[in-house]
Amino acid sequence: MQPTHSSNRILLPAKGWFIFLTLIVALFLDMIPVGRAPLLPDFVALTLAFWCVREPLRVGMSAAFLLGIAMDVSSGSIMGQHSLAYVLLAYAAGGLSKRILWFPLAQQALHILPLLAGTQLVMFVARMIGGGEFPGVFYFFSSVTSTLLWYPLNYLLLLPQFQPLEKDENRPI
Repeated sequence: MQPTHSSNRILLPAKGWFIFLTLIVALFLDMIPVGRAPLLPDFVALTLAFWCVREPLRVGMSAAFLLGIAMDVSSGSIMGQHSLAYVLLAYAAGGLSKRILWFPLAQQALHILPLLAGTQLVMFVARMIGGGEFPGVFYFFSSVTSTLLWYPLNYLLLLPQFQPLEKDENRPI
């Protein structure tokens, strides 16, 4: 059975420096001090899920752990809260990567939603066990806004990998 979203474009391999840059940019976007805005997406979780789905052999649980430690330190949260959640996200996204990539982007987003919601649930449980206060029901809507960004994020992060549509006669590929 062939996938329903066939494309004539061939993707170049993702550059390691580009993956690193996008994860660092996502980390800095999450570090912007905006107060308690509950509907803001978790850019690190979203970008990490994207690269774990697209490049599961290059981005995995070790990157998730390091990003989680950086988020814990920058947000002043319970140490290990983000790390645990991001490692579980990376494990699940890497394990489901072949399945998720089989679907069109809208259905990929539906697969990503429970992964992001589970990430938030793990952070919520860690916060509650650590004696934190209840963040409110709107805390869980962040995974919905992150899922809505899955579609544009795919095009934005895959843009450097697209080969040109016109064939150059001087190039062998």
